[in-house]
Amino acid sequence: MSPLIVWQLFTTFMVIGFVSFGGGYAMIPVIGAQVEKHHWMTPQAYLNATAVAGMSPGPIATNTAIFVGYQTAGLPGAIISAIGIILPSLILVILAAAFFYKVYKYKTVRAAFYGLRPIVTGVIFFGAIKFALASGMMAASDLYSSVMLWLIFAGSLYALLKLRTHPFYVIVISGLVGIAVFT
Repeated sequence: MSPLIVWQLFTTFMVIGFVSFGGGYAMIPVIGAQVEKHHWMTPQAYLNATAVAGMSPGPIATNTAIFVGYQTAGLPGAIISAIGIILPSLILVILAAAFFYKVYKYKTVRAAFYGLRPIVTGVIFFGAIKFALASGMMAASDLYSSVMLWLIFAGSLYALLKLRTHPFYVIVISGLVGIAVFT
């Protein structure tokens, strides 16, 4: 493990933490672009890391950063990546708490926050599409797998939105269905 790589992990995740808005899922494509740029993991390994991070307790972006850091530079990489991605939020939330109440009364500030809503949704949607493409959900080469993945997706979405099933149960059931269908 090179100190340069650990520093690179820290600075990369710190920058991501400062410039990414919209929560953890909106940060996944940004993290993925950096992982690809620095060749820290293969695209499939990153896809798997993101899946595990999404199923793990805690924020998905932090979990993903920890996973990438660990795969790249072991335990020091995991710790430094976590600090790098959390530190900007900590700093910004403290500053925002100090000033938000004073500036929120201005119409232009409220309008700016209102204007950020669609782009946050768009970035999350982009991440979901990229994840679907990387996981093979849209692959035409294997029709059976594609159809089964779309059925699992549709069933999961239905359970989450209509039945209001807790995401934990949807994840577990989807994993069990995956075992039954793909083994």
